[in-house]
Amino acid sequence: MTETDAELDVRLDPTEQVDRLLRDLRSSRSGLSTREAQRRLVHSGPNELRRRGGRRWPRELARQFTHPLALLLWAAAGLAWLVGIEPVAIAIVVVIVVNAAFAFAQEQHAEKAVEALAAYLPMRAKVLRDGHVTEIEAAQLVPGDVLVIEEGDRISADARLLDGGLEVDLSALTGEALPAFRSADLLDGQEPLLQARDLVFSGTTCTEGDARAVVFATGMRTELGRIAALSERVERDESPLEHQVRRVAWLIALISVLLGVAFIPVATLGAGLSLLNAVVFAVGLLVGNVPEGLLPVITLALAIGVRGLARRGAVVKRLSAVETLGSTDVICTDKTGTLTENRMRVTVIRTATGAHPFDTGQPPPADVPLARVAAAMAACSNARVDTPDHPIGDPTEVAMLDAGALLGVRLDPEERQRRRQRQFHFDPSRKRMSTLDAAADGRIWVHTKGAPETVLPLCTSELDSEGRPGPLTADRRRELAGLVDAQARQGLRVLAVAERPLRPGAAPPANRDQAERDLTLLGLVAMVDPPRPEVAGAVADCHAAGIGIIVITGDHGLTAAAIAEQVGITQGNPTVITGEELDRMSEADLDTLLSGRSELIFARSSPEAKLRIADALRATGHVVAMTGDGVNDAPALRRADIGVAMGRSGTDVAREASTVVLTDDNFATISAAVQAGRRVYDNIRKFIFYIFAHATPEVAPFVVFALSGGAIPLPLTVLQLLAFDVGTETLPALALGREPAEPGLMRRPPRTRGEPVIRGPMLLRAWLFLGVLCAALEMAGFFYVLLGAGWHPGDPVGPGTPLHHAYQQATTMTFFGMVAGQIGTAFAARTEHASLRSIGVFSNPLLLWGIAFELVLAAAIIYFPPLHAVLGTAALTPGMLAFTAPFPVVVWGADEVRRWLLRRARPAG
Repeated sequence: MTETDAELDVRLDPTEQVDRLLRDLRSSRSGLSTREAQRRLVHSGPNELRRRGGRRWPRELARQFTHPLALLLWAAAGLAWLVGIEPVAIAIVVVIVVNAAFAFAQEQHAEKAVEALAAYLPMRAKVLRDGHVTEIEAAQLVPGDVLVIEEGDRISADARLLDGGLEVDLSALTGEALPAFRSADLLDGQEPLLQARDLVFSGTTCTEGDARAVVFATGMRTELGRIAALSERVERDESPLEHQVRRVAWLIALISVLLGVAFIPVATLGAGLSLLNAVVFAVGLLVGNVPEGLLPVITLALAIGVRGLARRGAVVKRLSAVETLGSTDVICTDKTGTLTENRMRVTVIRTATGAHPFDTGQPPPADVPLARVAAAMAACSNARVDTPDHPIGDPTEVAMLDAGALLGVRLDPEERQRRRQRQFHFDPSRKRMSTLDAAADGRIWVHTKGAPETVLPLCTSELDSEGRPGPLTADRRRELAGLVDAQARQGLRVLAVAERPLRPGAAPPANRDQAERDLTLLGLVAMVDPPRPEVAGAVADCHAAGIGIIVITGDHGLTAAAIAEQVGITQGNPTVITGEELDRMSEADLDTLLSGRSELIFARSSPEAKLRIADALRATGHVVAMTGDGVNDAPALRRADIGVAMGRSGTDVAREASTVVLTDDNFATISAAVQAGRRVYDNIRKFIFYIFAHATPEVAPFVVFALSGGAIPLPLTVLQLLAFDVGTETLPALALGREPAEPGLMRRPPRTRGEPVIRGPMLLRAWLFLGVLCAALEMAGFFYVLLGAGWHPGDPVGPGTPLHHAYQQATTMTFFGMVAGQIGTAFAARTEHASLRSIGVFSNPLLLWGIAFELVLAAAIIYFPPLHAVLGTAALTPGMLAFTAPFPVVVWGADEVRRWLLRRARPAG
């Protein structure tokens, strides 16, 4: 029977049993061997959905011809064609095609860059291979594999449950919001496939429970694959930044068209130009106002930022998130695994017989309560330590298993599973977990572990040194509470362990409340999870950058406060709010708390508390980054401006709900991501400024021509302007997107929500300061050549006249003067506040290569004879080149002086 036959058999035969399915799939309850799985992978192919949608590139390419800046150029080409300037019209169409091809190539590169991030976040699956639980990439799943499914896992293939029960979110397939229960004990052979209660499907998520299931369909053979084959929806996510720039592009287009239309009658009636010359002026005005490379360069810069962040351990799932990272002003962070190393180690276990230290590496002397603690820790756990170097499971449970093993208690996971009658999973609101386990004599025991404040109230007795339950008095409860607080102040995490035997022959408890009562306290287990060494520096950077840090943890308040103080989040006396205190707060009280104190710790908090805190911070105008790793963290991760999921310890649900995934679970990576987001945003502003700074020198020659009424010949032809726009501007603009961060970047306060990327001071600096300076220099070069040849206003310079060659040299001088000014503008654009020396002249080699390219291209335009005939240029003399040589230094130097004066008046940062 083939895999497809087995799949149909599961659906059609109501009497199908698990053993028959395993036989048909040539598998067993212990899974496949690695070699067999590799052979099957060759036959069945990767467990991936193949894209079957139609070709998207024609539509994407067509979009490049219809954006506002392209429409502006189309208008200029049509205008030139109507008045008979066919060469100019053809040249503009060529420019449109070149720009569209370039923009299309950049967007495709950006899209592929983002899609390539999937390699950083391969979907993982836990399977039985060679008899052991191991993690593999979900793409490597094959029919016959036995999946190990736990709470928070995304199910990666269609499978039949072998044992256990699950609550499964089927909304991806059915649209139903409520989770559905699935169990190995339920057979639904007559139900529709998606309603069969013994099956789970690829693309769904386990929200509660754990089970094992045998895979019977992968890839396009799954139900999700069938849906994907019928329809494929892939939508491009335009970032708010791109939306802002697109609006600016429409504004530029509108202003350019209005200016062009208005200047035609002014030039013909007021300045006395012919209609042809007036149209030439209008076309030049339109072309000069078009920042052709703006949109593709922004897209590429965002993509470059995303790739850079991925290499640093922060996988950003949307381009639009890069700019949001730069404006984050509050980070709400977990403690365990984010601020700490998430490598738990038991340091001491306290029982009725006293404290038993574990930090010496040697097992403490055995006694009855300690042995019972070890047995309970081994039973009430889902972790596995098949090999010491590769444990699987929660670090807290791994640490407890290690401590139990040191005491000589080792429970094989398969044996633990056979003994387990029922499990009540860890509940974030109850802060505890319980299991019902069968002992060797057949009796059923309840084993419970969790936060002391939730377990101790359920205990009515404590195990004494003889192994008998003794009364848990009020004095002993106060003593235990003091011990918990004392250890929490040292930064230790403390869990209480308890048990209860059920009466022989008694029915198992029907619910959790019946099971978790009348418990006997076995002991308190204290564990240490040291802070990550790099977190303190990252916290200092965040504080210097004006970013507030709020700790939200399910741990004890004193433990969280101790860790927060060690890494520098707090300075000795933070406000600690427990989950119960938060529940009693009104929305107004919470708003006041969040706005009035900077050192806040929310302890023993539920995931619902995270959502409430995120709502309150956003309502008061903050840009919030929220960390999370659990299933119930998903709403808060979606609600925050930046949801940050843990890549190692986080569940699939959290990773899917987040915007950013930390592959190293490290708070320092959040700080690095914020810094990178600020850098990307700054660089976008730099090349927008760089592009806008050329509008004035591009338009100035046509304004001079029009205002003189034609007495001054056109200082720059439209074809030369097009050569400047297309040939020399784009590469330096791209290079500015790779600028290193300016000094003091993380000492500046976050920008406010909704702050426009293009602001008044930027336009004044671009258009009226550097733009006017570059325009003056290029016109000086034009008149230097023309006047030196003996020209006077009104003298003819057309073909066949004595001054025609000098005129061609003069327009070439204008072109090269623009290139020289452009080089100075590129260096000026590299910093907004700091001096160029502070970041290094040679710190952006890509910019140097871009400038070298535009100089080579300019030399070809000036000295390559075939281009002379096309563009109307002429070779320049050494003296003319010497005249333009200081232009870059003059432009950059003027802006350097301006920045120096600004730093004196108001130091940056």
